[in-house]
Amino acid sequence: MSEELIPETPEQETEENEAAEPIKQRKNGLYPGVSDELAENMKSGWADTELHDLAPIPQAGHTAARRAALSARFPGERLVIPAGNLKTRSNDTEYAFRASTEYAYLTGDQTQDGVLVLEPTGEQGHQATIYLLPRSNRENGEFWLDGQGELWVGRRHSLTEAEQLLGIPAKDVRELAAALTEATGPVRNVRGHDASIEAALTDKVTAERDEELRVYLSEARLVKDAFEISELEKACDATARGFEDVVKSLDKAEATSERFIEGTFFLRARIEGNDIGYGSICAAGPHATTLHWVRNDGAVRPGELLLLDAGVETNDLYTADVTRTLPINGTFSPLQRKIYDAVYEAQEAGIAAVKPGAAFRDFHDASQRVLAEKLVEWGLLGDLTVEKVLELGLQRRWTLHGTGHMLGMDVHDCAVARTEAYVDGILEPGVCLTVEPGLYFQADDLTVPEEYRGIGVRIEDDILVTEDGNRNLSDKLPRQADEVEAWMARLKG
Repeated sequence: MSEELIPETPEQETEENEAAEPIKQRKNGLYPGVSDELAENMKSGWADTELHDLAPIPQAGHTAARRAALSARFPGERLVIPAGNLKTRSNDTEYAFRASTEYAYLTGDQTQDGVLVLEPTGEQGHQATIYLLPRSNRENGEFWLDGQGELWVGRRHSLTEAEQLLGIPAKDVRELAAALTEATGPVRNVRGHDASIEAALTDKVTAERDEELRVYLSEARLVKDAFEISELEKACDATARGFEDVVKSLDKAEATSERFIEGTFFLRARIEGNDIGYGSICAAGPHATTLHWVRNDGAVRPGELLLLDAGVETNDLYTADVTRTLPINGTFSPLQRKIYDAVYEAQEAGIAAVKPGAAFRDFHDASQRVLAEKLVEWGLLGDLTVEKVLELGLQRRWTLHGTGHMLGMDVHDCAVARTEAYVDGILEPGVCLTVEPGLYFQADDLTVPEEYRGIGVRIEDDILVTEDGNRNLSDKLPRQADEVEAWMARLKG
């Protein structure tokens, strides 16, 4: 990658004619400085690129409704929700930026350093303002000298453009920290994303009050609105195409490793969305018994199973979370099919339990009962009854994890919601969750017959609670064993 042209000691002014922060010098840069003539030359000769009459982003109405609900929950209080900052990956390179979920949920914006502030307008109501970096300054050379200038990382929207797109008044974020330092009255902040904002508010907030804000924003996402549901549908459809890509390229994965599977799915995620929603689990053979196998460096061998757990994240940051366990050579062995069918039966029972008015835990309990019944039937738990196995949780040796979780902007969405609102809560239309039972027989597990060892199976789908039951958003991918084999045969030609 190229090196920035950074001067030794720039003494420039901002667009507001105030002293600018010196632009950081790159050590060992090839250019020791900038001549006056070059600096002057770079100020002029640029076309006006301001965009006019921009239409609001598709979710603008939904984000406005979310902010209104937030305002009603915390009347009379200043609310501060940062997007976050770039994080260093290595030396002067950064990780790809992903805005905080809370910020993106309330604004639809994804730019680094952004901050949403809701200023109280009295005992009721708030005025929302989004604080953003404006266009790079051309007078002081920021746009070409600074490592985050627009000639280096690309054009960003002007504040006027941002207002049109987001439907929120926009101001320069560089002025915000000083303003917050002088702020009075009750304040709440979503912590963990922007150290400069936290420093400005250090004597104005409490951990307890800030946590209440974070919990509220987590629980607000339990029920998805129409825009969110359409995004989850889009994510699931793209994910199905990613799984098809993988099946078509299994011969290349056999010649290389699980990394080929990872890369194949990643390509689909980048073509159709923002990214993968989480680290893809591309677990072949005995790696399928490791619940979160993300090293993806193992061999892909015919006759073994591939457990692929992956999801496309859309450009608006909603992710699918789907798992299929596939016979690498296209056909299940009798034992693989027996275990697969048990997990499929458990998933069917779990999905059937997802409906409005049901307890969140019902689908987990239904799936676990089926798995316990199978383990008892196979003689792996001695003479214990199914009821005793469930009472003691003994089935968990081979099915360690819970059977599902909320899904949305985070793959494990709504994670800081109160227990009574989440795992002890009641399902209602608009809730989206995963149903993902599994059985995993470790390669070194001496309590099971040798032929079981090294086999891992999980089947996972994304289920939307509807008015009259549920809808499987990821049903474009087959689940039943015969259908899986026929699907794979068709894709492989």
